[in-house]
Amino acid sequence: METTAQRHLTDRTTSDLYFHAERTQPVPDSLGQDLLLRVLDEVDYGLLVIDAQGHIRHANHLARHEMSTGRVIVTHARSLLGRNTELTTQIQSALEHALRGQRRLLQLKQGEHELSLAFVPLSHPLEFDAPTVLVLLSRKNACDNLALRMFARSQNLSPSEEAVLLALCRGASIPEIASDHKVAESTVRSQIKALREKTGCGSIRALMQKVHSLPPMVPALRVISAMPHNAMEFAQP
Repeated sequence: METTAQRHLTDRTTSDLYFHAERTQPVPDSLGQDLLLRVLDEVDYGLLVIDAQGHIRHANHLARHEMSTGRVIVTHARSLLGRNTELTTQIQSALEHALRGQRRLLQLKQGEHELSLAFVPLSHPLEFDAPTVLVLLSRKNACDNLALRMFARSQNLSPSEEAVLLALCRGASIPEIASDHKVAESTVRSQIKALREKTGCGSIRALMQKVHSLPPMVPALRVISAMPHNAMEFAQP
C-alpha cells in the first residue's frame, strides 16, 4: 500500500519531469528566426552575415540602408563590395581572413564619407560547420540613438537642456551652441550645469561617457531596400 511519503515523492517526481519538459521544449525554428531578425533590426549598428561563398545571407535594416546609399559600400549579386575597386579589394581581403578565423577591422573612406567595418568569424577553423562571418558597421552618430532621447526624458531634462545635450554629443563648443540657439554663453553654461546636476555627472566628459554607454537603439525602422535572400524580406515596423 502506498504511503503518504511515497505519494508525495511520486508527485514531486512527476512535477519535476513536467517542469523539465517545459523548459527543454524546443522553440519552433520559424518563431526563433523571426524573433532573432527582429532583434537585429532594433540594434543601432549595421549587421551582415556572409557565408563561405561570399554571399550575404542576411543584412539588418541599417546595413541595407547603408548599402542602398552607395556612399562607401554596395551589394551586387549578393556580394558585399566597396564603392570602388580599392575598397572592394580591402573588403575581400578582410573577408578571406575572417573565413580563416582571423578578425579584421577596416577603416574605409570614400570622399567625405567614412565607414568602419569589423569582420568577425562565427565559426572556429577546427570545427566542421561551414565558415560564416559577421560584419559589423560603425554607428553613425550617438545623437541618433533613441536611447539618448529616452535618457533625456528619464532625467527630466527641459527641451532646451535636451537640445544642449544633443549639441554636446555632436561635438559643438559652448560658443557654437550659444550662436546656434541665439542665447548668451552664460545661458548655455547654466544649462550645462543643470545637465550635470540632473544626471549626476561631475563634468561634461563624464556626461558624454554616460551617453556613449547607452544601449544602441534605432529611432525608427523603415521599409527600404528589401533583399529577397533575407529570411524576412522586410524590416519590421
